[in-house]
Amino acid sequence: MMPKQKQGCSALLPLLLICSALSTLPLTSTAVANKSYVVIFDAGSSGSRVHVFSFDTDLNLLPIGNDLELFLQTKPGLSAYASDPKLAAASLKPLLSAAEGAVPPQLRGSTPVRVGATAGLRLLKGNASEQILQAVRDLLKGSSALKSKPEWVSVLDGIQEGAFQWVTINYLLGNLGKRFPNTVGVVDLGGGSVQMAYTISAKHAGKAPKPSDPKDSYIKKLTLKGAKYNLYVHSYLNYGLLAARAEILKVAKTTGSSCILNGFHGSYKYGGVEYKASASSAGSDMDSCRRECIKALKINSTCIHPKCTFGGIWNGGGGPGKRNLYVASFFFDRAADAGFIDRSQPASKARPADFKTAADRACATKLDEAKSRYTTVQTDDLPYICMDLVYQFTLLVDGFGLDPQEEITLVKQVKYQNSLVEAAWPLGSAVEAASSPSA
Repeated sequence: MMPKQKQGCSALLPLLLICSALSTLPLTSTAVANKSYVVIFDAGSSGSRVHVFSFDTDLNLLPIGNDLELFLQTKPGLSAYASDPKLAAASLKPLLSAAEGAVPPQLRGSTPVRVGATAGLRLLKGNASEQILQAVRDLLKGSSALKSKPEWVSVLDGIQEGAFQWVTINYLLGNLGKRFPNTVGVVDLGGGSVQMAYTISAKHAGKAPKPSDPKDSYIKKLTLKGAKYNLYVHSYLNYGLLAARAEILKVAKTTGSSCILNGFHGSYKYGGVEYKASASSAGSDMDSCRRECIKALKINSTCIHPKCTFGGIWNGGGGPGKRNLYVASFFFDRAADAGFIDRSQPASKARPADFKTAADRACATKLDEAKSRYTTVQTDDLPYICMDLVYQFTLLVDGFGLDPQEEITLVKQVKYQNSLVEAAWPLGSAVEAASSPSA
């Protein structure tokens, strides 16, 4: 998550020293007393990133230098050091040094540092992931003046990501502190999973099903800017856009999938497994593809709750917190690829029906035609443009129960003050940390 205009501190070396120097100018005791800082490491599969945020006493973002945050990144990610945990932790040292330099010395001991690892570490075999996390904990404890706790270094699960994403978007929109009906719901479609999060009433929260594992709870209680929220959040593993392709291919006929563009015969690899991926003899077809998507989503699974989304999952009960939905990540990207929103805009209004219209057009396209029609889609993704759009429409309407004509907001960035800020989880984690007494 970083402001659109950010350029100067996004490279690693030698700008680390410049960024640190800019950020350690002396502050008066009054200025320090009115500020707090949070350091968030986003340890992703492609690289490690550090975000340093500063807040005033009202939890408003304060600039660090010329930007709303200090942002630095390095490659490769922690998972590239699977055989050497200490080297993995050491790869964070330059980022950690720059982050500390952005925090006034007198505030470092009270500034929380959190490390959230995502997809890359989740896929490591055996205990390699935990060994790397422990090495990072040891690094923070032994080499950093920032405040750290063992539990603040972890692999984020989908529920945490979904909750932080909800906090990020509602924070940037200025909704935190308001009553729950005045917040927006969030659907984030990643590659491996999709998360839905929205606030519900205390009455509905009290009726939430109780899972056997508390970590899988449907309700996350948050107190932000003086307001208490009951956040319904659920992560659907294997139903992110890339993972869903595999699920759809599993239920397709052996003769081919109606979701794959006519002219393609090959395979699709996801999660280390290869799936046969060929067009049916009749070519791609919107209606037939939708039936495959409905089957893959398990729309008709037994529901033991008053109402479910798909796969027998409780839907949270709905309500005003879900009426205004912001949908992010692959929803935005595919809508832009299909041409019904402007990629250059940070957010656009649309309707689920727009995905259906785009899917009708895509499914009627042959593979050789698609190359010139969908110029922003990578070559490896072209055979699945029909599948992706049909899946997104089916997920929104049949999965999450939206009316096809309901207005939604496709979001990539949110305007905050004079900056465009990416709608991603690190800011939400920082806001939650700054609001937490334990931090």
